[in-house]
Amino acid sequence: MPSVKPGHISLRDRVAPLRRARRNHKKLTGEAMSKGKEMIVAAQAEAAEAGADMLRGGGNAIDAAIACALVQGVVDPLMAGIAGFGSCGIYFPGQNFHKYLDFHAPAPAAARPDMWENLIEGEARDGYGFILRGKVNDLGYQSICVPASLKAYYEAHQRFGVLPWRDIVAPAIAWAERGWMVRPHVELFWSDPGIMDRASGIDRLSFTASGRKLYCREDGSYKRVGDVVRNPDYAQTLRMIAEGGSDVFYRGELARRIAADMKANGGLITEEDLANYQPRWCEPLRGQYRGYEVTTNNPPGGGVMLLEMLNVLENFDLSALGHNSVEYLRVVCEAMKRATADKDRFLGDPGFLDIPVGKLTSKEYAATMAAEIKARVKGDVPRFNSGHPSKDTTHVSVVDRDGNCVTMTHSLGMPSGVITDGLGFIYNGCMGVFDPRPGRPGSVAPGKARFTSVVPSIVFKDSKPYLVIGAPGATQIAMGVLQAILNVLDFGMTMTEAVSAPRFSATSNAIDVSNRIVHGVTRALEADGYEVIRSPYTFGFAAVHGIRIDGDRLDGGADPGHDGIALPV
Repeated sequence: MPSVKPGHISLRDRVAPLRRARRNHKKLTGEAMSKGKEMIVAAQAEAAEAGADMLRGGGNAIDAAIACALVQGVVDPLMAGIAGFGSCGIYFPGQNFHKYLDFHAPAPAAARPDMWENLIEGEARDGYGFILRGKVNDLGYQSICVPASLKAYYEAHQRFGVLPWRDIVAPAIAWAERGWMVRPHVELFWSDPGIMDRASGIDRLSFTASGRKLYCREDGSYKRVGDVVRNPDYAQTLRMIAEGGSDVFYRGELARRIAADMKANGGLITEEDLANYQPRWCEPLRGQYRGYEVTTNNPPGGGVMLLEMLNVLENFDLSALGHNSVEYLRVVCEAMKRATADKDRFLGDPGFLDIPVGKLTSKEYAATMAAEIKARVKGDVPRFNSGHPSKDTTHVSVVDRDGNCVTMTHSLGMPSGVITDGLGFIYNGCMGVFDPRPGRPGSVAPGKARFTSVVPSIVFKDSKPYLVIGAPGATQIAMGVLQAILNVLDFGMTMTEAVSAPRFSATSNAIDVSNRIVHGVTRALEADGYEVIRSPYTFGFAAVHGIRIDGDRLDGGADPGHDGIALPV
């Protein structure tokens, strides 16, 4: 056993950079730190703590969110990392700034629509991607899209951060070098047997010799709760990034090592792909719900789905129906089904598709769907979904003393399992969701990003931020975030209550429910002709993390189905 606790950071190690941070903050702002309330919520306690340390040291919401995200990539290595993708909502009222930084990992330039056409074995049973011979789209070098996360982290920090970049990276280095303990939710994901004919958790962890050394026991099984993971290779990679910024990854030594590894193992990514990548700043997608303004991300993110469902549900007195009543589940699930069908039909990369965003998010369109629901017309989503909770994504929400808000959902998709020898991090597996059939909305194309349901959002009340919210959960993200928003706005719940309440979902013609939805409700739905699939999990259908700003009070909620925490500062 180590002489210090896994992941322990000494007081001296913490204080020194924070003292530098305070001096830097004063120099850049010309003023002393204010004492306003601050909070960070994240799905990993270690990561939330890193972000809280940035806030205590004079950093702002961006500093905290990026430090948190970098640690998330260390202590939850199949969920997120510097070679992933995501979407980040940023609201800085003092700078009159509110935009989304979208970093959806694009397909490499060498990708072609017909590259896998002859390898198709079938569509995944949940409709989330295709099964190909050899799982080449799901596991290994060909499954990797151009890494996007680090470039976005760095660009956001360079634009808004006040602390030195090296101090932002320092906590991730410490956790990688000194070690962290496997937590229950981490082990749960690692134990995934590979449903829907996909690669299993152990397949992804052990794909490379580096992965086996890091994440497996001597007998070849994955590490269990309480086991320690140390990653000195990743620590060294992060040190290079701390000194050289993102350029060392996209144009420097790391880019050369990445490209060489890809070429040697049949991967598609080149130095040119890395050098050419740029995240995209976008105006928020805006909607209204019962007098609140909801801002969220644009396609290929899932914001359209969220606004469409809220618009439909605005036509119903949900509080009068009763929370999680039979009629409440029916109405909300019918809205979910219709938004899912529209997602399958219309949504994707707007650089390659003409997406009718205006129609899909209009009140008039929603009214027609609401009328159908009131007439008890069942929506149709012509595919099967098992309701198995997907967990390969993570989230962080931050509010700082100046009222700046950041909400970021980031991911590896279905992790590729690939670790370049000596670098320590796992690459995304974003190619796995593309349609291998040419001529389809989701077909592969060079530079194209696939649809993702990530939906980091900010809800405004009287022109001031009220909810800062988001979630991991693959196809269930929009459904989980929707219910948490309804729980607060329609049922007056605190954020903790809102993220903890039992959830359900309808991304197919079936209704999926967590095991805390009472059986009397599901029996009544079955009597009405619905197929109901009960999950054995107490929690599920995304893992919502958010902050409610109630006057001068901050109310944070970390989904109890994960290992996270809400930390006031």
